Amino acid sequence: MIIQSLKLKNFRNYELLNLTFHPVTNIFHGDNAQGKTNILEAVYLAGTTKSHRGTKDRDMISFGEEESHIEVKVLKNGVPFRIDIHLKKNSPKGAAINRMPVKRASELFGIINLVFFSPEDLNIIKNGPAQRRRFMDLELSQLDKIYLNNLADYNRVVNQRNRLLKEMAFQEKLKDTLEIWDMQLVRYGERVMEGRKKFLREINEIVGDIHGKLTGGRERLVMEYEPSTGELSLEEAVRRNRERDIRMKSTSAGPHRDDICFKIKDMDIRKFGSQGQQRTAALSLKLAEIEIVKRVIHDTPVLLLDDVLSELDKHRQNYLLDSIHDIQTLITCTGVEEFVNHRFSINKVFLVQNGQVTNEN
Repeated sequence: MIIQSLKLKNFRNYELLNLTFHPVTNIFHGDNAQGKTNILEAVYLAGTTKSHRGTKDRDMISFGEEESHIEVKVLKNGVPFRIDIHLKKNSPKGAAINRMPVKRASELFGIINLVFFSPEDLNIIKNGPAQRRRFMDLELSQLDKIYLNNLADYNRVVNQRNRLLKEMAFQEKLKDTLEIWDMQLVRYGERVMEGRKKFLREINEIVGDIHGKLTGGRERLVMEYEPSTGELSLEEAVRRNRERDIRMKSTSAGPHRDDICFKIKDMDIRKFGSQGQQRTAALSLKLAEIEIVKRVIHDTPVLLLDDVLSELDKHRQNYLLDSIHDIQTLITCTGVEEFVNHRFSINKVFLVQNGQVTNEN
């Protein structure tokens, strides 16, 4: 899988931008706050319909403009695709595949398989469970359309149920309709949970070996799914929590509250691991993510590396760079010497200065 080109119009600090990428290594260097990450964000948006930063559509449109356009050309298994995304300030985004508008933005998922790695990801272990759930959901949504649909249905049901719980404070007779939403919550929630558990079983087959190599065989990482329901089934938890949910006006159990536990020798490193252990586990997780995508799609994903090397020590830098030599990578950094010092193959280098991108080779 190769991203061939990117065109931007009125996106972030780019009035107009037209880039052609190399099939392997593409490095964007320059000072901070010049627009390097914006390029990766645009590519990620074209593949997932979302910003990796969680930014609203209107906030990605250049200041003073009403809309923005992103065009990405992809070669997947020898088949060309063109993806267009239109961001608008006062209406929902529009999307097209090969110039044909799509009814739902989710139809784009899976055309480009992306793995995004930023310094924030190194804190995925010690940060809150929302970031870990987001990791699972974003990767699974790219790999499995059925999971994507189940997740969308589940989120819709949770939102509707929460709205009902709030309205019941003023209209008690609405309580009779709660059972209908509970049944749907359980139906879609169980499917989401099973999809996540299957994903973790598959990633556990990979992450332990990677983590062992990173730690010189001293440690082995194991990931466990941690449901908010504890030992109860989702159906039983929803039933037991019903009166509490009515009081709190919010849904307290379900996959929107679940987590991942990271263990080394039965120690929960979210709580008791050192910063070094947490960061090594996070790097292992991202490298395992690349491998699981390869297994599922029988192709390589595109890796977006956003200024990660500066956050890693020499050993982890070397391991990361050795692991990505065979896939297309878009890398941002402040200086190319980081890669020269590692004797890393550099195919195409771009200098980014204040929204202007210059090809240096």
